Amino acid sequence: MSTILQRIQGDRTLWVIAVLLALFSLLPVYSASSNIAFLYGTGNTLGMLTRHGMHLVLGLILMYAAHKIPYRHFGPLSLLLLPFAILLLVYTLFQGHSVANASRWIQIPLLGWTFQTSAFASIVLMVYISRYLSKADPEKLKSLKKSALPLLGPIFIVCGLILPANFSTAALIFTVSMLLLFIGGYPLKNLFIILGSGLVAFLLFILLVMAFPNISNRVETWKARIEAYSSGNSEENYQVTKAKMAIAEGRVFGKGPGKSIQKNFLPQSNSDFIYAVIVEEFGTFGGVMLVFFYTWLLIRVLVISTRSATKFGMLLAIGTGFVILIQAFVNLGVAVNLLPVTGQTLPLVSAGGSSIWMTCLAIGIILSVSRGKKEIAEEEKVLNSEPIINPAHA
Repeated sequence: MSTILQRIQGDRTLWVIAVLLALFSLLPVYSASSNIAFLYGTGNTLGMLTRHGMHLVLGLILMYAAHKIPYRHFGPLSLLLLPFAILLLVYTLFQGHSVANASRWIQIPLLGWTFQTSAFASIVLMVYISRYLSKADPEKLKSLKKSALPLLGPIFIVCGLILPANFSTAALIFTVSMLLLFIGGYPLKNLFIILGSGLVAFLLFILLVMAFPNISNRVETWKARIEAYSSGNSEENYQVTKAKMAIAEGRVFGKGPGKSIQKNFLPQSNSDFIYAVIVEEFGTFGGVMLVFFYTWLLIRVLVISTRSATKFGMLLAIGTGFVILIQAFVNLGVAVNLLPVTGQTLPLVSAGGSSIWMTCLAIGIILSVSRGKKEIAEEEKVLNSEPIINPAHA
């Protein structure tokens, strides 16, 4: 046991948060999967739990592998992976696996699993932006013209390829990108220009879809969700109504693990609306504790970023960390009807392979940043301990 702990480095608190969330997820996923197992499978809930467990194991292995890589290596790696991520997004948009009329996944050969390419692209893009902002000449950053192609181009390309099938993910990536640009010292004047350009591009996309409906049916879906949210119509807002019922029935301490009733009626009960099932089974106490863990995760990300020895490490921790955290709080907001339905999963808790793997990869990168200061100190110690050779005796 001590040998294993010695091999695990980085922020120990972050490790504890990630592992506890992963272990806890086994209970609600097993419970919430019962209805889905009967509707879309053979009714074997244990099989779905086993699959979720495999996803978690692979994710934790990925987290461990990522945290062992010195974070400075992720920057050059992003230069190679960004074109690959864009190609995956193009393939997904035109040839991807469609679920609920949205092409967001590709099929993994042999395994038969689906992979959401936007999750991978979001992590790669955050690493790329962090590297660019930390390496670029300050004078070059001030010029919108000079930074448009190498910095802003990838942001608009990635978000533009994701937007037709998944507005919420595109908006999340764009928001975190703007946050990174702001923290990284990008001029406010240029940021406002980018925000305006993004809004104009989004409006042009909507007008294009309205003129040519065959391009995408997602605009009608977004419109229906916003109308259902604003009107509060229980028939049109079926998902949120059932989620609110589950939360209300949970009371203070819940009905107990596996005893949720609304899981039998909630669509996507083990992914998009798993928080409602958790509150019904574990009560307000369980729901508040889960919010506490994500808030704790937010605090650790901020602490690690401020303690980083380099600008790249600081931006890297914030970029990859906020992708996870904004997604988490959006999911929670949808479950309690603070936000319209978006389709965002709850990181490390919801069922789903690509979401778990990319969340674990992001946490592994943050852990690598947290151990970066120690690596630098050790390197300096080695250099200082080396004997100085007198040229006269050489």
